[in-house]
Amino acid sequence: MTLKERDKKHLWHPLTQHKLHPEAIAISKAKGCVLTDEDGKEYLDAIASWYTCMYGHCNEYITNRVSAQMQQLDQVVFSGFTHEPAVKLSEALIQVLPKNQNKLFFSDNGSTSVEIGIKMALQFHFNQGKTCNTLIAFEDGFHGDTFGAMSVSGLSVYNGPFEEFFLNVKRIPTPNGTNHDTIINSLRNIIKNHKVAGFVYEPLVQGAAAMKMHDGEGLELILKFCKENNIVTVADEVMTGFGKTGKHFASDYMEIKPDIMCLSKALTAGLLPMAITSCSQGVYDAFYSDDIGKGLFHGHTYSANPLACTAALAGLELLQSEDMQKNIKRITASHEAFNLRIKQHPKVKSTRQRGVIFALDLNTEMSRYGNLRDKLFQFFMEQGVFLRPLGNTIYIQAPYVISNAQLEKVYQTIEEALSIV
Repeated sequence: MTLKERDKKHLWHPLTQHKLHPEAIAISKAKGCVLTDEDGKEYLDAIASWYTCMYGHCNEYITNRVSAQMQQLDQVVFSGFTHEPAVKLSEALIQVLPKNQNKLFFSDNGSTSVEIGIKMALQFHFNQGKTCNTLIAFEDGFHGDTFGAMSVSGLSVYNGPFEEFFLNVKRIPTPNGTNHDTIINSLRNIIKNHKVAGFVYEPLVQGAAAMKMHDGEGLELILKFCKENNIVTVADEVMTGFGKTGKHFASDYMEIKPDIMCLSKALTAGLLPMAITSCSQGVYDAFYSDDIGKGLFHGHTYSANPLACTAALAGLELLQSEDMQKNIKRITASHEAFNLRIKQHPKVKSTRQRGVIFALDLNTEMSRYGNLRDKLFQFFMEQGVFLRPLGNTIYIQAPYVISNAQLEKVYQTIEEALSIV
């Protein structure tokens, strides 16, 4: 039996209605920007496998480091213990995070990093004797699939069956350069009628909302409002972090830094699951007490796994290398050139870019997981390019090691796809 056939017997895949999509593509190996299936067909991974493998698949600089660590220390509980990979990672990561970040809390994935950020924001006020039970979030945001993360997410295609169980969340539109006064007035109304604990947001780019990008000046005004009103700001950089926007973090574009940051995906270069929720000293101090009940009693079995920490440290070193920074600039410039040649196409409604993230909207309406979207996905795979449209949005977020020739193949495949929509 093939892997595809064996898969069907027991496996339940994420974001999949198996009656409509009974088969999964069986990948047998990956290297650099190329995935190879069990039949030997190759695919350019133009989305870095959900924005994780930014330094390329099976990068030997990372795998060799993890292999060596595996012989020394594989796993130890992180409650009451520590180890060198976690300490070294903390020292290195603090150097590149916004200057107000000072403490790191480990977990397993992007959803849990946001979950912890939400709990930090709520308990920050609780520990000071205040009951703040409301959160603010952007419309159309996506922050994960656990309940707190779902609560602050606005995409009902994921959340519909669970909404009556959510935390109390008030939504505001993303700033677009023309609606700043409206947003600030909305915020004033929210804090007048609700006790607000925190604002959870994806800075500058909303990933699952089809790479929707918003105005930095408007975001700055929102963060300023939150700071003035003691609202804890929680930046979800799970997607945007580690170089994708052109800076190490999207928050680096902002003058006002978040109180809390959520990191995962490219954190470990796609090799192992891990997440970090970082925070300022001020947030941490609200939990530092002789009262044990004021501690953050949240824990994961594999928190700060030594192998994942080692992968993250190696990835961070690569991110800061001269070669990788040149690659980020090269890809950014290449996207800019592609944008000039594609944006006037009659099938293209709009385009947008931030760093290595490029997205275009087709001048055709289609459902997020509908037949036309599936037709596009199938076309891309037949051409040997892994692109995963979000409704009528086609986006690129390739590994930093992609070559110019590979990028050109991605661009040409997108241009060819415009003829089938």
